[in-house]
Amino acid sequence: MQKSAVFFLWVLFALTFNEGCASRDDSLPNLGEVSGTVTLNEKPLANVSVSFESEGGQVSFAKTDEQGHYELKYRDGVMGAEVGTNKVRIETVMDAPPAPGYRDPIPPKYNRDTTLTVDVTEGENTHDFNLVSK
Repeated sequence: MQKSAVFFLWVLFALTFNEGCASRDDSLPNLGEVSGTVTLNEKPLANVSVSFESEGGQVSFAKTDEQGHYELKYRDGVMGAEVGTNKVRIETVMDAPPAPGYRDPIPPKYNRDTTLTVDVTEGENTHDFNLVSK
């Protein structure tokens, strides 16, 4: 299965799970507002997906703008990410299957094999990521 299809299914599952939980229980965990900038080799990364997954499995998402800036959304109308340690994934968003020979500029250690974690605290959090392609 192609990377973009796997990513789409993962996002769809996470959003469905979040919405399902919301319909049963409107209480929210402790959230912190999270924003920052993503760069690759010190250049802004536009239109990439940023996701934070809490130790409890809740996922918050964002897509970077042209300057690489993002603001995480916990679910529709609720900004932020769950307080505590979160695993971070940064992935290329593709609208169509990649061309033969396409090589993702973001190394797997930042997405599929992520090594990134951050601590989210209550209030405002800024987490910038300077990815290195080598």
